[in-house]
Amino acid sequence: MALRSIWNGTIAFAGVFVPVKVHSATENRTVHFHEVHQDDGARIEHKRICPKEDKEVPFKEIVKGYEVSEGKYVILEDDELKAAAGAASRLIELDEFVCAADVDPVMFDKTYYLGSQDTGKDAYRLLHDALEKTGRAGLGRWVFHNREYLVGVRAIGGVLGMHTMRFHDELVPAEDLEIPTPSRKPSERELDMAAKLLESLQAKFDPKAFEDTYRERLLKYIEAKAKGKTAELPKFTDADDPDDLMAALEASLAGKD
Repeated sequence: MALRSIWNGTIAFAGVFVPVKVHSATENRTVHFHEVHQDDGARIEHKRICPKEDKEVPFKEIVKGYEVSEGKYVILEDDELKAAAGAASRLIELDEFVCAADVDPVMFDKTYYLGSQDTGKDAYRLLHDALEKTGRAGLGRWVFHNREYLVGVRAIGGVLGMHTMRFHDELVPAEDLEIPTPSRKPSERELDMAAKLLESLQAKFDPKAFEDTYRERLLKYIEAKAKGKTAELPKFTDADDPDDLMAALEASLAGKD
C-alpha cells in the first residue's frame, strides 16, 4: 500500500522547478504505554481545563497564543500562521550545494523521501542524477507545521531524500560539557594495539544486522505477564574500567585469533 504524502510543493534551484511530494522515511517502533489507574485499571484521561472558569474547554474553542508579557497573549489564527510563511509554505529553494560528506551527522534530525509529482518528472530525475554524480547535497529551508527547518536534499538510491537539519545554535558545544579530561595520552604501543583491535572488528555496514533487542525483550515480557506467567528479567552488571589497559587490549586481540 502506497503511503500518502505529508506535504506537496516544489523544490527550486537555479531557475529549475521540481514538483515533489514529501513522504516519511522512518517509522517509530518504540513500545508506547498508556497511563492507567493502578487501583482499578482504568485509563487516565487528560482534559483541557480553563483555570479562570474552572471548566473543560472544547477543542474548537482553543487557539494558539504567544505570551508577550506575563499572562498576556497575542492570538494567531491558522491562516495568519500560514501567511507568515509566505512562499516558503509551498517552496523549498536550494540556495547552495555542498559536499554531502562534509555535513557532520550531528546536524541531521529526521529523514524524508521526496517523490515526483505527475508533472516535472524529468526535472526530478535531473536533480537526482546530478546530486548522485557530484556527491553533493542541496541546502535550503522548509516550512512545515508552523516551523522553519534547514534541510539537506541528496540522492538516496533511486530517489531524492531530504534531511531536516539542526541550526548551528541548536548544537551544544563540546567545550560546554563537563567531561573529565583524560589523565594522560595513550602510548604509541597502546594506540597501535587499539588500532589493530578495531581493524579486526571491521565489517561492511549492514543495517539489517542490528535489531531493537530491548523492544523484543520487553514485548516478550509483556506477553508472558498478560498470560499470567512469571517472566524473569535479565540481570546486568556494570563493566569496570580495566586496571591494566594494555593487558585488556592484548586479551581482546588474543580472543580474536
